[in-house]
Amino acid sequence: QVQLVESGGGSVQAGGSLRLSCAASGRTFSSYAMGWFRQAPGKEREFVAAISRSGRDTSADSVRGRLTISRDNAKNMVYLQMNNLKPEDTGSYYCAATPVNSLSLLLTTTREYDAWGQGTQVTVSS
Repeated sequence: QVQLVESGGGSVQAGGSLRLSCAASGRTFSSYAMGWFRQAPGKEREFVAAISRSGRDTSADSVRGRLTISRDNAKNMVYLQMNNLKPEDTGSYYCAATPVNSLSLLLTTTREYDAWGQGTQVTVSS
């Protein structure tokens, strides 16, 4: 189904900002619930943020107020704006998508998503 490609990762100092992008291929992007997850070396993939078809969003407590998900259905894009980055934000960031009927459904676990990008690396140094 949908193909996802992340970009925008890089190396920044603590307190810096990055904006990750996820480009989705297909003509039914607005039918997908979307999410961002991250994984540090030796750790399990963890939830970062999710956004519903209608633009409703939620995020993990550890990133709330600093990392914000958004989407632009006209451009088939989802973004993760990352501000005031901390070393613990370091990891590979993955975009995820799955088709849903609900306009407001937020999905926050890895098992709920069907499609994944290959990831983009974010490194935050102190």
